[in-house]
Amino acid sequence: MGKIGQDRRPDVRDLAYTPTVGAPAGVEVMELSALYERARRHGNDPYAPLRPSFHQLIGVRDRPLLMGVDFVEYELQPGSWLWIRPGQVQRFGPDLRAADGVIVLFETGFLPPATVRAAHMDPPYEQRPLTPKGPDAEGVRRALDHLRYEYGQLASLPLQTHAEVLRALLSVLVMRLAQARGPAPRPAASSEVFRRFHAAVERDHAVTRRVEDYAAALGYSPRTLTRAASAATGRTAKQYVDDRVLLEAKRLLQHSGLTSKEVADRLGFVDASDFTKFFRLRTGVTPGAFRGGTDLR
Repeated sequence: MGKIGQDRRPDVRDLAYTPTVGAPAGVEVMELSALYERARRHGNDPYAPLRPSFHQLIGVRDRPLLMGVDFVEYELQPGSWLWIRPGQVQRFGPDLRAADGVIVLFETGFLPPATVRAAHMDPPYEQRPLTPKGPDAEGVRRALDHLRYEYGQLASLPLQTHAEVLRALLSVLVMRLAQARGPAPRPAASSEVFRRFHAAVERDHAVTRRVEDYAAALGYSPRTLTRAASAATGRTAKQYVDDRVLLEAKRLLQHSGLTSKEVADRLGFVDASDFTKFFRLRTGVTPGAFRGGTDLR
């Protein structure tokens, strides 16, 4: 399998959602092959690492597509889908220009809460390609076709009505994909606790790595947070926090010009040696060795 992108390591670029002029805000449907030319038109590198602030559903038709998401490389096969969540760092492979597929972009909050619950969109996320089969594949295909058709019929409905139609059709596509993935997990009593814990860790992982601090801020005991994290992810609360810090450290080391000391400062470590010990214990290498090693490029 080929490596992704170029030989250099460009800085990761935060990418905000920008709606197409005249289209309803919140969702966009386009061909994957159009991403290359659009990036070039705006003077951007189509193979550079990006951190979008919105959801992306990527569906591949007749040709495989290589891409990386947070240090995992995927070769999407024909008929498969990959869901990239807001905040994840992604890079497209060298075959983007000839890609054959579709990408559906939508903002957090665009889908109604009922869809979010029915499609189990809350964390933890299952990050793996999905290839619907049989009736599930047909359901996904029809849902996508209807969404694409209505997306292209902007002038046929008032703008607000058009947005509601797209919201409903995107909900169908998302729930069809959830159905194709398999039986939904049973709702756990700790799921709301974990949802709040996850949000707090996303917000404050560079401020504190102490479970006690999160427990005090959220009004739970450390034991309750550990039970919730273990039920949702199989990791203790402390491991979950450290995993998030480690992921951000890897992102900064590979996709920024920051030194190891600057990364340590950014993530709230007392000094660079403390950061090096933390990183080496969890990866087996130093931050410098990780930056200089083989990565998804």
